[in-house]
Amino acid sequence: MSRPLRGLLVSDFHTGNLANLLARDAGEPRVETESAPFGQVTPVLLQGEGAGEGEAGLDFALVWTRPEAVIQGFGHALAMEGPSVEEILSEVDAFVAQLRTFAGRVGTVFVATWSRNPRDRGLGILDLSHPEGPGRVLHQMNARLMEGLAGVPGIYLLDSDRWLAEGGKDAADPRLWYLAKIPYAPVVLRAAVRELKAGLRAVQGRGRKLLIVDLDDTLWGGIVGETGWEGLRLGGHDAKGEAYLDFQRALKALTRRGVILGIVSKNDPEVALTAIREHPEMILRTEDFAGWRINWQDKAQNVAELVAELNLGLDAAVFIDDNPAERGRVREALPEVAVPEWPEDPLRYATELRSLDLFDQAQLSPEDRTRSRSYAAERERKDLFAGTGSMEEWLARLELEVRARPLDGSTLPRAVQLLNKTNQMNLRTRRLSEGEFLAWSRDASRRVWTFRVQDRFSDTGLTGLLCISLVGDEARIEDFILSCRVFGRKVENAMVHVAAEGARELGARSLVAEYLETERNRPCLTFFRERSGLVPEGEGGRVFRWDLGRSYPVPSHLELMLEGIPQAQP
Repeated sequence: MSRPLRGLLVSDFHTGNLANLLARDAGEPRVETESAPFGQVTPVLLQGEGAGEGEAGLDFALVWTRPEAVIQGFGHALAMEGPSVEEILSEVDAFVAQLRTFAGRVGTVFVATWSRNPRDRGLGILDLSHPEGPGRVLHQMNARLMEGLAGVPGIYLLDSDRWLAEGGKDAADPRLWYLAKIPYAPVVLRAAVRELKAGLRAVQGRGRKLLIVDLDDTLWGGIVGETGWEGLRLGGHDAKGEAYLDFQRALKALTRRGVILGIVSKNDPEVALTAIREHPEMILRTEDFAGWRINWQDKAQNVAELVAELNLGLDAAVFIDDNPAERGRVREALPEVAVPEWPEDPLRYATELRSLDLFDQAQLSPEDRTRSRSYAAERERKDLFAGTGSMEEWLARLELEVRARPLDGSTLPRAVQLLNKTNQMNLRTRRLSEGEFLAWSRDASRRVWTFRVQDRFSDTGLTGLLCISLVGDEARIEDFILSCRVFGRKVENAMVHVAAEGARELGARSLVAEYLETERNRPCLTFFRERSGLVPEGEGGRVFRWDLGRSYPVPSHLELMLEGIPQAQP
């Protein structure tokens, strides 16, 4: 079992209760936190005071403050003492600078947006329209906070208004404040725990990637095998029909942020697929689904087979079904699959889906937005393979292009996403925050490249990451990562070629790859042992070497384009 994550809680109020809730919460990841000194926000952000064993041991920090406590001008605004909005926003800028300094030392920092007591009406009907209305000023402060922290590596904003909404009118309890200097009720703290843990999973790349749905009375109303697709409740002037349509819209929105969809349904496959293709109100079509198992077999077995087909782990999957017996079966047989309880009323489906915290991710890349299309293209590749006589012929007909490029600001977010989310073709499975990875990559003895892959069917986007370090006369491969969507097409060999050329440019005499085993990265070992051409060393065959006195060949079936990388001399 992995160690608990260590965090620091920075606030102007007592956070002991929050720390206890985090420690007792059974959800992943496990967390142990300590509280910075009460009310010492600025000293901690600027100097690191109160970080206990030192910031080097911290995995994350949460900064949660009341606006009037850290922005003096807002406190005066609440008292109607009249500081200008620009003076207040200038204080926000200074606070942003403190947070940026703090994040540079800690690596991963979550910042809660500012909220007010829900019972505080401020200026009443003038609260948002009057230039000095506290509500209006607070909106401007939060906007300035978000603008100032946008794009800062390692900083993630959390919406504290959602936490207070859980407590309703009793979210802020004045008795707790006066007796214990805790401004919020326990229900608010529990909501903060859930959001923080979802954020930590996102930063670790542990957000769920695959959502598997049932069909009858889940994706549409009715049993398609009994009514035919014409008799399904979907769209139209019907409350439930509209609700199913909105549920599909919410599912479609998930695909635009990188979640892939699958189907597991007890149905006749031709009848079900005809409904998806032909029903005029369907939002989702077959090309929106990465795969399906539509048959009369056990759903747990079907879920497991579909996940394996998509080269994912069970811990990447979520299963939604209107039938509690089917949910219970999958939950019992496949405990790694997330199976949320589901409302009986379809009018609640879309809202329930949008409330799930299972799909959070730290970055949203262009590759995420097109992932659904990539899986549809993969089915076309399989059809092409079925019609060819050999692997070599199939590879030649793919018209494969691989573009290697040194890491830069535009590719950093996606590179970190690959670093933290890829499990199978991953040599050493390092996990780093964006700030940590950026700092590591800036060393002059290191080189980092990203790889884009395209073929005749689709552009799969940035799907590879390679990092090497010079140690003496050896260049060591630190990260060798490739998305499961493209490995097996000798893109891996093209990456080794780039590693060899980069190592030669650094002055190394040999290139070394050392495999570190995890539960999921066996495919990477298989590649280095059987298809890389590198020579294994020592017992166990987990260290591999290439003598840089020889050129490493580029696979003949693909075109490798190098940007900013010296090419081998003929």
